[in-house]
Amino acid sequence: MRTALIHRKTNETDIEVELDLDGTGIYQVSTGIGFLDHMLEQLSRHSLIDLRVKAIGDLHIDQHHTTEDCGIAIGEAVLKALGDRKGITRYGHAYAPMDETLTRCAIDISGRPYLVWKAEFTQPRLGDLDTELIEHWFHSFAGSAGITLHLEALYGRNNHHISESAFKALARALRIAIEIDPRKADSVPSTKGTLGGV
Repeated sequence: MRTALIHRKTNETDIEVELDLDGTGIYQVSTGIGFLDHMLEQLSRHSLIDLRVKAIGDLHIDQHHTTEDCGIAIGEAVLKALGDRKGITRYGHAYAPMDETLTRCAIDISGRPYLVWKAEFTQPRLGDLDTELIEHWFHSFAGSAGITLHLEALYGRNNHHISESAFKALARALRIAIEIDPRKADSVPSTKGTLGGV
């Protein structure tokens, strides 16, 4: 069972994440930030990762800590659920079109966290979420999951579409990369014999 339960508690947030990499895309998300909930629901539905997120954060200050720590906690859960990474496809890529917007995502579950982000927003907020925090969520997720993540909005005008296609592209790339390759199910997909020191 490739599942994980993470409880991350700081002076700023209290977050519980439960996920199943081999799920069907069932989600239950409550962060206190409506637009972030919507994006995480897209991540679950299109990756087929079952995801439960319950976050209580210092939203009376702003959304930064809650958004960041949700990215960290979900990344930690993915990392834990992957275990020794035996048999995974490791690499994944996807294009996610959404009306006038097209986003490309490529990932490597390498144990070497890195984010290349090429997307811009033309408005400061989407619903109740500061748009500058969208990139920060991806940075936090990639760092704690140990994933090399390249994401580029190739074109688009609608800010909602740009964000949503980014999460959907990541979801589809994750779905590919975490799949077990039946031809190599007993080995780690690296000539080193290990990924990220595992």
